[in-house]
Order: sequence, then structure tokens, then C-alpha cells
Amino acid sequence: MSERATEAAGRDAAWPGAIVALTLFTDDLDVTKAFYQEVFGLPAKYEDDDSAVFDFGNTVVNLLRESSATELIAPATVATGDTGSRLQLTLEVADVDATCAGLAGRGVTLLNGPMDRPWGIRTATFADPAGHIWEIAH
Repeated sequence: MSERATEAAGRDAAWPGAIVALTLFTDDLDVTKAFYQEVFGLPAKYEDDDSAVFDFGNTVVNLLRESSATELIAPATVATGDTGSRLQLTLEVADVDATCAGLAGRGVTLLNGPMDRPWGIRTATFADPAGHIWEIAH
């Protein structure tokens, strides 16, 4: 490594840090917030007219109204929920099948699974009301 690269690495020793927040855009904040409260059993850590924040341990998920997201990401544009998924959020669980049963009891319809994947894990996926894909895995 060159001297210049070593200096840069030293200055940015904390880079990259942990992902501490994910902001997900929703066209119906009330419905999506209720889904997170019911499905994940989490209270909103913070909320206002345009957002609701949920604490997933080391990461918070901020649900943000699409109408407020525009100023956050401009000049990029906000895609609507019906244009297809560009991300998947994964939660590790102890038992995928038992978690799926619990989700079904909360009215959640799975997109797929539970299934054993070729790379050695068992997974299932579902979507929140705004179209964000969640995977549970073990």
C-alpha cells in the first residue's frame, strides 16, 4: 500500500461504519406503521406527521411518506411501490417455520417459502403494505 493510501486508510478507519438506519418510502404511512407494529411487535420509537421510526436493535427503520421523500433524495426520484423491488431486508430468526406460522397468525401472506436454499439456509419472504420485501432466514 502506498504511503498516501495508508494515510487515507488511517483517516477513514471508521469507514464504513455500521448501517444504523434504513429509510423506506410509503404512500400510506398509517397502514404501513400499523403493519410494523402488528407484525414485528414494535412500538414506534419516534413519529410525526410524515414518518415513523422502529428500532430493530442495531438498525432503525424509518418509514417516510413518499411525498416527503422527494426533498430527501432530490434530484433522484422516488419510485412507487408498484414498479418492482430493488431491495430485500433480512432478519435472522431461530426457526423459519415457526416464524412463518406466527406471521400467518398476524394475517401476513408469504411471497415464498419456507424453503431450503442451495447456499445452506432456510428462508421465507413477505412484503409490507408499501411493497418492501422482508426475508426471514436461519
